[in-house]
Amino acid sequence: MASVFVPSEQKTINDPQEISAFLKPFGIWFEQWKVDGRLKETATDQDILSEYAPEIEAVKKRGGFVTADVINVNPSTPNLDAMLQKFNKEHTHDEDEVRFTVSGKGIFHLHPEGGPVFGVTVESGDMINVPRGTKHWFNLCDDRHIRCIRFFEDPSGWTPHYIEEGVHGQFSPMCFGTSFVASSERIKPTFQA
Repeated sequence: MASVFVPSEQKTINDPQEISAFLKPFGIWFEQWKVDGRLKETATDQDILSEYAPEIEAVKKRGGFVTADVINVNPSTPNLDAMLQKFNKEHTHDEDEVRFTVSGKGIFHLHPEGGPVFGVTVESGDMINVPRGTKHWFNLCDDRHIRCIRFFEDPSGWTPHYIEEGVHGQFSPMCFGTSFVASSERIKPTFQA
């Protein structure tokens, strides 16, 4: 289940309807799709695209996307650390970044114009878009695994445009617990058992 964390307000949002309402003014879509019982653990990328074909077609139509694929990142992914370095610094894209999380867990840190920096933790069943031009970065959680359906307007994919002196260094590069503690200039998570 997704969560939103707003460090500057020491605020956590866990209710899906409240998450959607919080994200909507920033142009961010948030939906939850059914996952239980739809896929076998051994599902291939093609199995995933076939099973979610109706949802994929609806998102493509809604957002003007021309293609979708599946990305599967896990600890055995070759050059995983180098790949993650592309995403863990504040950047923007020229098209929306849309992800449906099939399995695993990660956090999108968002820095929208006129809004606070906040994190959206996504897990299996969560669909989110980061609108074009929105400053953001992404981190995997402790198990370093996520499998997502990705949507593209341009079949060649998107390129990150990094923000000089981005704020990503001021925030913890990991999935957060349920509350935050500010420490000097860095926000650190407080994990609860």
